[in-house]
Amino acid sequence: MSWQPCDGPKAANTSDDPTFGDARSVDLIEQVIVPRARDLGGFEVRRALPAQGRQMIGPFIFFDQMGPSEFLLGEGIDVRPHPHIGLATVTYLVDGQIMHRDSLGTELVIKPGELNLMQAGSGIVHSERTPEGQRTTGGRLFGIQAWAALPKSHEEGIPQFTHHGVDELPRIEGEGKRVRLVMGDLFGHTSPAAFPHPSFYAEVMLAPGAVLPLDPDYDERAIYVLSGEIDIAGDTFACGQLLVLHPGDRISVLANSNARLIVLGGEPMDGPRHIWWNFVSSSKERIEAAKEDWRQGRFDTVPGDADEFIPLPD
Repeated sequence: MSWQPCDGPKAANTSDDPTFGDARSVDLIEQVIVPRARDLGGFEVRRALPAQGRQMIGPFIFFDQMGPSEFLLGEGIDVRPHPHIGLATVTYLVDGQIMHRDSLGTELVIKPGELNLMQAGSGIVHSERTPEGQRTTGGRLFGIQAWAALPKSHEEGIPQFTHHGVDELPRIEGEGKRVRLVMGDLFGHTSPAAFPHPSFYAEVMLAPGAVLPLDPDYDERAIYVLSGEIDIAGDTFACGQLLVLHPGDRISVLANSNARLIVLGGEPMDGPRHIWWNFVSSSKERIEAAKEDWRQGRFDTVPGDADEFIPLPD
């Protein structure tokens, strides 16, 4: 796989505590997070959450940018079967395809503009691979996979998987803006994707000069710049930055160029979470039990992809 990063953030914004040139921007933006590269076993992502000083934004506890990347003929991603507890994976692509299989028997290709929402609850196993059809032609991949911590009331719930196609997700257009609402409530619309904690997640595309207002409907909000360049209160932000907003302020985002954003957030989670490998829980003891369950082979297998698995890390 070849990695094609966007231009890096400007020097003034390369730390979690940048010095802004505009006092109003400091008032609006609590933290700027620059993602770190992480190798997931032959496939590199840029991880914005968790970050130093910031575990979650609403329920969102992991936030990984995949690509933009291009694969050589015969190549692709091969994330072997692995387990999760206590979280939901939120997979949304803007380019390419991923074959999802899980221990519930789901086998489905996710395509751009669609949503895969997998709630692990008490335990689920899944794999993510490039479909065979794309391997023969050379494929691309660009998207986001986020993890949302489940509230304590749902951490041990029954595992679930739901898929929502392009036509099911609300689309809001006008004045140089195109918004696809992936989860939650935003701009007077509601996504059909059910999640048991107040939250929102949307893809936004802005034409040059377009302005996106963001009301303080949720205490915790953030903007991730996938491509292009935006202006907030006189400060400029390039792609590859997660902007954590102060609560209580209505802000306006001005597009300096064609820009693609992810906006996300929600109400604060009901307490901090422990994270170890692919496990998220409010209880350290529950994570220790999940480790032993995976080590002893007590999780269900993935139909159609049961010959391989990712072993428990040392």
